[in-house]
Amino acid sequence: MNNINVTRSSMPDFEEYIKEIKPLWESHWLTNMGEKHKQFQAELIKYMEVNNVELLINGHMALELSMQALGLTGEVITTPFTFASTTHAIVRNGLTPVFCDIDPDDFTIDADKIEALITEKTSAIVPVHVYGNVCNIEEIDHIAKKYNLRVIYDAAHCFGVKYKNIGIGNFGDVSCFSFHATKVFNSIEGGAVCFKNPDFGQAIYKLKNFGISGPEKVDGIGANAKMNEFCAAMGLCNLRHIDGEIVKRKAVYERYTANLKNIDGLHINFVNDNTKPNYSYFPIVIDEKVFGADRNDVFEKLREANIGARKYFYPLTNNFDCFHGIFDEKLTPNALYISERVLTLPIYADLSIADVDRICWIISQCEKR
Repeated sequence: MNNINVTRSSMPDFEEYIKEIKPLWESHWLTNMGEKHKQFQAELIKYMEVNNVELLINGHMALELSMQALGLTGEVITTPFTFASTTHAIVRNGLTPVFCDIDPDDFTIDADKIEALITEKTSAIVPVHVYGNVCNIEEIDHIAKKYNLRVIYDAAHCFGVKYKNIGIGNFGDVSCFSFHATKVFNSIEGGAVCFKNPDFGQAIYKLKNFGISGPEKVDGIGANAKMNEFCAAMGLCNLRHIDGEIVKRKAVYERYTANLKNIDGLHINFVNDNTKPNYSYFPIVIDEKVFGADRNDVFEKLREANIGARKYFYPLTNNFDCFHGIFDEKLTPNALYISERVLTLPIYADLSIADVDRICWIISQCEKR
């Protein structure tokens, strides 16, 4: 029996991609913001309904360089219920992450707990839209304006999402996206930042290109974080099909929900009010006292059937080995509780309904009888 991975990369038809990259053999322009890069950038601005997009090599560099471009200092309030990239981008910039607990219903940062964590050293808030769930944007914006803080959204899970009919890239000072192969939308590897301030755009452009500001002028210290033409071409192809891919994912999401919603002890992710979702993940939270088996039991039963679920996010970033003794995960009890019980199930456009039913049947067999 074939393995079912937790995700599977969406790809265009082979011939479509070949047609897209064929001009590269004519131009020999493979990187450094060529024609495919420019086309992809323009198409993203239209699709995401934002003012500006800058493309980068991956979502992590989008985060890391955005923090540099905004000149952050001191402390940054964020969430531990996220991928390593969010916290590492903060630390690699010489900043101190201050961890805020999460809302146990939608897994995003608990905006009601942010203000108590602000000190004279706080320069920014880095909230994370989780599983496609949107943060409490209004309250975060209110707090940021009150204390003159920057807001950088980690929107890696939210490509294609709209909140109150507004593209999700329009919120905060910056919104950072990942186009990694495992995401709803991919450019093989890639990332982007959406922003309004042109000064930020100039800063991020220089930072991704060695600090170069002219043919003979390097007036800053930067990295090499440019997206190449092959990735941009894949992005162009996948962008043509993204709406159809989301529709297919919705069917998978709805089948999971129908099968699992009435099982005691299984808590299903829900879609935020006023949100147009992208169905990027299907997490369940398993209450072992009610369900009769814990998250690890279910994970192993699925693994035995060659089904790759994922404990995502576990461990919390404030409990990573590399931060041993520095942070206390007990200060974020909701995040700790969820991290020890959450399991993300396979979801992708090509996952068959029959496979969804089989996955759900295996989970149901773990239930206490």
